[in-house]
Amino acid sequence: MTERSSKWLKDDLDRRIVRELQRNARESTTNIAARLNVARTTIHERIMRMEKDGVIAGYSVVLSKNPSEESIQVLVLMEVKQQETRKILRRLGQYAEIRLCLSINGEFDLFLSIEAPRIEDLDVVVDEIAEIPGVVRTKTFVVFGRRFDRGYNETAQRIAAQFMDANTQTDG
Repeated sequence: MTERSSKWLKDDLDRRIVRELQRNARESTTNIAARLNVARTTIHERIMRMEKDGVIAGYSVVLSKNPSEESIQVLVLMEVKQQETRKILRRLGQYAEIRLCLSINGEFDLFLSIEAPRIEDLDVVVDEIAEIPGVVRTKTFVVFGRRFDRGYNETAQRIAAQFMDANTQTDG
């Protein structure tokens, strides 16, 4: 077994646990165990192992979008000098406006999704990114509309359901 495969999901139970945590990372091990029909200690040990092995890198808060706070999105393709990639990624990580950074193949090396309240804000960010040492060139596309976004819709539905559950528990 390779080092990489030993650190990934071991079996179907690991996948089911991760799916439950992706639905609600704050869910108790007791509730997860009940849903999966497995002992609570098994769930706890599996989660601890996945955290230790780096399969679970952390937990995060996903904020819902406030419809009154519209944002503008641009997509940026970047060609970079390969030996500078790590330094560039560290710099990119400092921009809160960058929502997504993917390594890609082909003519460009990185794909960024950047959001800000105003186009002028995005203009500044894109200009700064282009000036990072090691960035060879960028190509920017303005997003006119979001036809569908499965990730956002699933997250929004999950948050709404949790909010409704919390209200039902406090009201009843």
